[in-house]
Amino acid sequence: MTRFLAALCLAARLFAIQIPAGTELSVRLTDKVSTYTPADATTGAKPNSAIHAVLIAPVILNGAIAIAPGAQLTGTVKQSKAASSSTATDKTAALLELSFTSMQDGPAKAVIATIVSNLENSRESVDDKGVINGIAPDATLSSQIDSGISKLESNPKLATLAGLIQGAKQVLKIQEANPNIDYDAGVEFTLKVTQPFEWKGTGSGPIGKLQPIPNQGALAELVNRQPYRTIAENPPRPSDMTNILFIGTEEDLTAAFTKAGWSTAARLSTESKLETARALIESRGYNEGPMSILLLDGRPPEMAWQKGNNTFAQRHHLRIFRRPGTFDGKPVWVCTSTHDTGIDYSQRDRTFIHRIDGQIDRERAKVVNDLLFTGLVRSLAMVERPEVPRQISNATGDAISTDGSMAVLVVSQ
Repeated sequence: MTRFLAALCLAARLFAIQIPAGTELSVRLTDKVSTYTPADATTGAKPNSAIHAVLIAPVILNGAIAIAPGAQLTGTVKQSKAASSSTATDKTAALLELSFTSMQDGPAKAVIATIVSNLENSRESVDDKGVINGIAPDATLSSQIDSGISKLESNPKLATLAGLIQGAKQVLKIQEANPNIDYDAGVEFTLKVTQPFEWKGTGSGPIGKLQPIPNQGALAELVNRQPYRTIAENPPRPSDMTNILFIGTEEDLTAAFTKAGWSTAARLSTESKLETARALIESRGYNEGPMSILLLDGRPPEMAWQKGNNTFAQRHHLRIFRRPGTFDGKPVWVCTSTHDTGIDYSQRDRTFIHRIDGQIDRERAKVVNDLLFTGLVRSLAMVERPEVPRQISNATGDAISTDGSMAVLVVSQ
């Protein structure tokens, strides 16, 4: 049986409602912000400088949309401190505090009080007061390599080894890690409302424009005959679960993910593996980082997309597989989506692997919200799959939990 997510926009619209303290706002920066500002720069994360963001997911209260995606937020930099250089005696980490104090969506306007409560795919951490704390300048792998070289150079018997390591570093083009907090426009994070406020929004954003998918019985049948499990190529083990179905052309999907800020993944190769190693050593992101190969019905994915920030250890990522036939005259695709949350060493496989958030329904919602925000999703449904298990493990041993349903999106430019 099909359940429509579009019911969110059909629920009674809330007017002049009280947004309680503790409400979370998923936002995307629309400005660049950095704790490092060159002396001759005219912009940067200086105290009291303006910052802007946009709400990218609906705020739902009592089963209805309280705040629609697209609301614009404005605030200021409360405090900013650059990290010390790697050569400084006193190693201090960067520090950044952002305060968003107003929100507007057309005629709707409100004064708000917020703190940053969670960072998306970031190497930095945030404390309970909303202060973003940078990485320690001497804790990066590149800094530790340099420190090791210096120690070897101080020992006449090991100076030759120090030269070999320095030479390898140059051949691999390893750069010094930047310990400053440096966020480009497009970086995403969560704000927590610290004081209740009244909101008089009247729209439901892109959700309000969704149309029902025709032929509900055929749609449920289509979803439930799709394979729900991929197989890792090497070693061959059952792995990720399919949890999204797309209806649309490859060009439509490419346009939607590009507009949503996702990047395509590089193919596994010596070059992409070296770039991954450099990203890890330099403590930075790699937007085109490669993915391991998963197979569905013995075939690799036609597309692979990901969204990260400034660390390779964390990223939203998905694989999309073309399926036989069409629905309503359009191509059909199924997708596995998971959120990489860290890197670990697998004793079983004797290699480094990504760990994932086992609650994969959260990643399904992330993908749906991101694509809805583009305005290129024409229809949306959630279809139950009674035969799909609710608890499994992926190829690297992470436990996976799900409600078993599949989101269905009709995408068109």
